[in-house]
Amino acid sequence: MIYEIFMPALSSTMTEGKITSWVKSPGDKVEKGETVVIVESDKADMDVESFYEGYLGAIVTPAGESAPVGSAIAYVAETKEEIAEAKQKAAGQASSQNGVAAPQKSEETPAKLVSSPTAASVASIPDVVVSSPRKSAPAPSSGRQIVSPRAKRIAKDNGIDLAKISGTGPNGRVTAADVETFLSPASTPAPAPVAQVSSTPTKAVATAPAKAAASVALGTAQSLTTLQKAVINNMNQSLSVPTFRVGYTITTDALDALYKQVKSKGVTMTALLAKAVAVTLQKHPLVNASLSDRGIEYKSNINIAVAVAMDDGGLITPVLQNADQTDLYTLSRNWKGLVDRARAKQLQPEEYNSGTFTISNLGMFGVDRFDAILPPGTGAILAVGGSRPQVVATKDGAIKVSSQMQVNLTADHRVIYGAHAAQFLQDLAKLIETNPQSLTL
Repeated sequence: MIYEIFMPALSSTMTEGKITSWVKSPGDKVEKGETVVIVESDKADMDVESFYEGYLGAIVTPAGESAPVGSAIAYVAETKEEIAEAKQKAAGQASSQNGVAAPQKSEETPAKLVSSPTAASVASIPDVVVSSPRKSAPAPSSGRQIVSPRAKRIAKDNGIDLAKISGTGPNGRVTAADVETFLSPASTPAPAPVAQVSSTPTKAVATAPAKAAASVALGTAQSLTTLQKAVINNMNQSLSVPTFRVGYTITTDALDALYKQVKSKGVTMTALLAKAVAVTLQKHPLVNASLSDRGIEYKSNINIAVAVAMDDGGLITPVLQNADQTDLYTLSRNWKGLVDRARAKQLQPEEYNSGTFTISNLGMFGVDRFDAILPPGTGAILAVGGSRPQVVATKDGAIKVSSQMQVNLTADHRVIYGAHAAQFLQDLAKLIETNPQSLTL
């Protein structure tokens, strides 16, 4: 019997997936539950496992190419004798598409898109199962080296023999970080910046990227990554939403003092801001709501998504779930884990698509103010600028120097009105300015 391996739906917005690498080669033995291929969705890499035991008969979509969700990307033969039949099926599929070999679209109806990768594989795509990126299958026994496309580019640009590098990614895959570490063995590469407010312009310079992006030849075009395509799709969707923006100036002296106290305990400014926003949203459920076909959806959880720029282009928003109910120290640990997995493209879908409110922070680059674009499916996003010393007048007419930051709320005007946005920002400022210590309770 011949079984098809379909391109799985790894997220609710995914329409096609890119083959990062094939763990198995045609003719290789395939065990039930064993990883066969690694697929890049819009924002993560996932292992795709076989539901059946047999032999990988033929690959329809080779590594580096994309295929629509629900289309057959390979065939598994139950016995060695049926491998030839699997190859014929693959060839027939290629010829049926006007001679285009890959990517090939299945004649069957594409699988229904669902948010959970496991549900997608079991309910919609019967011949594969998608495993959690944190629980990948054992390294393949074929001895072949698996290398990410970006790692290949870096190695090629620097004339590095990939055989000399040990991979630390899923299934022993060589990642870009592995190649960069090999290039600079004496020092650990500086981490890419995460959303964090700097208390002074000097600190903003210190947290800037330590390594510039790979140079691109002028006058050439660079193809979009799957992540960049997903971001473009989201931005296009945002054009249909009527939004408005409200700005507010917040004095951060008390917050900066608290940050100095808890920084040594692993607390990040990102966690402090997320916690402050989440606590304020408890009083303003409408700002945490969004519009749907059923009307205004008041969310049962307060999940704070924080925008993070990816090293190879694109944007992802790891989510701090139930941020209002999670203590500050756990929130900081969770954030570090989310960023690490985001950089390694190992986030599970619920870790980047379950946000109810978003924070975008460019303060570490010295930006004092900006407007953010509203992500689809949410009601508001907060743009946070850097905190810097300002000369201000007190109520009694005196003059002093205080650190201040500018925040701008972009909101869906179908759900949130001006007064709602203003009251939310007013309460957020009051919490940060007068009682930030409550965030540690």
